[in-house]
Amino acid sequence: MTVELTVVRKALAAACAEVREAGADDSIGDVTPAFVASPGSNDEAAALMRAAAEYDLAVVPRGGGSRLGWGVPPSRCDLLVDMSRMNAVTEHASGDLVARVQAGARMGDVAGVLAAAGQEIALDVPSGATAGGVVASGLAGPRRLRYGSPRDLLIGITVVRADGTLARAGGKVVKNVAGYDLGKLFAGSAGTLGLITEVTFRLHPLPAARAFLTAEYAAVPAACDAVAAAANSPLTASAVELSRPSLGEPLRVAVLLEGSADGVTARAQRMADLLGSAKPAAPATVSDAAPTWWPGPLPPAWGLPPPYPPATPPGGGTLVRVSFWVSALGQVLDAADAAAREAGIAPPVAGSAGAGVLYVNCPPGEAGARYTVALRGSLSNERGSVTVLTAPAEVRAALAGHGGMAGRVPGLSLMRAVKNQFDPGRRMSPGRFPEVI
Repeated sequence: MTVELTVVRKALAAACAEVREAGADDSIGDVTPAFVASPGSNDEAAALMRAAAEYDLAVVPRGGGSRLGWGVPPSRCDLLVDMSRMNAVTEHASGDLVARVQAGARMGDVAGVLAAAGQEIALDVPSGATAGGVVASGLAGPRRLRYGSPRDLLIGITVVRADGTLARAGGKVVKNVAGYDLGKLFAGSAGTLGLITEVTFRLHPLPAARAFLTAEYAAVPAACDAVAAAANSPLTASAVELSRPSLGEPLRVAVLLEGSADGVTARAQRMADLLGSAKPAAPATVSDAAPTWWPGPLPPAWGLPPPYPPATPPGGGTLVRVSFWVSALGQVLDAADAAAREAGIAPPVAGSAGAGVLYVNCPPGEAGARYTVALRGSLSNERGSVTVLTAPAEVRAALAGHGGMAGRVPGLSLMRAVKNQFDPGRRMSPGRFPEVI
């Protein structure tokens, strides 16, 4: 900023009722903004963004804040836009299975409103996460196998562009396909394209019953066979998870089934037989315990490290996400083991193997960089990608010459073109994807 802070604050205050100077708790990595503003409506958000554009302010949106540590910290931040005042469920059309919510609404609060009508947004996310933050981070949990990620459940969105223009796309009816699909662009954009103010989700009925099944496998091929069989079975699993607490230990495959009480019981027995046919080290077990998704631990039968995946790895370690075609799961696990041995670590691995996603928690220190480089080298010819979600500064620096945190990015030129169209001044979360946009 090249103008007096008092002048800027006056302009921001004229646009938004709640503006304050930022404090240490508002820092993103080592970057501390000058101001924090909390708009209370679409009009206020648009006015705030117009003021930011007038004074060339770098803007970073904030929802719950837990995933601001993912990716690279912004190169600068003059204004942090906190969405906590825009926290209402503005419309719930239960007959159409649709809900429109403001971006700052906590997912736990939204779930309570929808549950009263026997409905849900089928995303396994922390109760403290916000609707806008979930979309912006692309956050999805185990049930992504059946229901998809936020971009798959999003049917409408309202955003404020970097210049303050208010834009809407989609509708409140599931079959509405009119308009430019901004939702697909903004899902996973991490605040780099604009400010999300409202989102409209497709809903699903709450399941009447759930069953969890687990089986452990000593051999990688047997575990991979079990994952493929469960994910492709007509028994329709909602989630097929895989976890291993350390290198060399058995692999645990866990399956979630949902539906009517009678149907789940019958399907669970057939799924247990299916898992058993893959030669588990121990018989497949069934539990009908109620699920306790994030932020608490998953049911003990799942055996996954809570929370999953963490916003920040324990002790400041490195969190790596591996995305792949399910058919390549065996190659991914072999490559992960080889990378772990090369890096001299034995990190836990867990994730939605049935949907082609695994997370690796590397311990603190530069071993996370060695592991990532080795894994990328092993998987360079595979149809997948290795992305570092969060890492300490020394790991980010060590990865600078090895693909950075993002690694190989298909469609890079298209992403840059989209960024240039939506934010030509590069003021929205600048530097969050330095290797990309």
